[in-house]
Amino acid sequence: MMRPKFLPDFLTVSILSAVVLANVLPCQGEAAMAFGWAANIAISILFFMHGAKLPRATLLAGATHWRLHLLIFSCTFMIFPLLGLTLKPILSPLVTPALYTGVLFLCMLPSTVQASITFTSVAKGNVAAAICSAPASNLIGILITPLLASLLLSQQGFSNTLWLSAVKQITLLLLVPFIIGQITRPWLSACFERNTRILKLIEQCAIPLVAYTAFSEAVVQGLWLQVPPRSLMGLIIVNGVLIALALIITKSLSKLAGFNQADQIAVIFCGSQRSLASGVAIAQIVFAGYTVGVAILPLMLFHPMQLMVGSLLAQRYRARAMRYNTDLDGKPIIRHPGTSTK
Repeated sequence: MMRPKFLPDFLTVSILSAVVLANVLPCQGEAAMAFGWAANIAISILFFMHGAKLPRATLLAGATHWRLHLLIFSCTFMIFPLLGLTLKPILSPLVTPALYTGVLFLCMLPSTVQASITFTSVAKGNVAAAICSAPASNLIGILITPLLASLLLSQQGFSNTLWLSAVKQITLLLLVPFIIGQITRPWLSACFERNTRILKLIEQCAIPLVAYTAFSEAVVQGLWLQVPPRSLMGLIIVNGVLIALALIITKSLSKLAGFNQADQIAVIFCGSQRSLASGVAIAQIVFAGYTVGVAILPLMLFHPMQLMVGSLLAQRYRARAMRYNTDLDGKPIIRHPGTSTK
């Protein structure tokens, strides 16, 4: 039975269910420690499987298109964080200081992998570039995001001295499993190709598990006393503004750079998306000792919003591509009745 198109994806439903469960029945004490260990193990397995599944040739594919990747990484790790800082006078009155810290953290995260590639494919964009850029963004983000946090969140309560500790823990939790997956790929790739649903199943379990653990801790510490309804509504507006600006900026810069339409689509989706999988894992370490639930709440709301907007935008590009054939420069070639398509 196919899922109706108007319903959100299973991962989004699972995350929302985990948040609801954490509010009704939060884990505490030894149970919270057990869930924390389970969440870390699940995330490590997830990144190990990403490493084992991703062909080495794919990581190198499109690497020569350095201008495109440079623009994507600049949007992800420079322009987006600066956007969060620049808009502080406008955004901070809409949310609490703790939520604004979460918004700023959201602006430092790497791009999604599956969503960026999927939307680029649906929109008839440069899939090879997206396949190369999105995983590289996550690997770079493992080191860059904690560094950005140490620089930009120092006034929000994040100490610079935590950066090395955060990088060490993130490397052990995410990067090392990914590298081991790459090393063992010759022996495991065939197994994963035969069982493609395993990675998706683990992702659909790991991220909600991390969300449940983080929100349980936040609820126990009085999350909803720190996030009044007015600030929650303000956060939705803030996320909407960030999504709109990210799409406008990536599209404008890719046009100014002279990229064709296929490359523009790759820049738009890889440069505007934010990774939930990497975000919740990095937040567990970056915000150790702080209320993690508040810090990742902006990301939790941003994720389904970016998926809905991205899906609509990808379908719009796809519909345009079906109405027109497109040359390498992205210029539409209208086919008149009776014109040969050969």
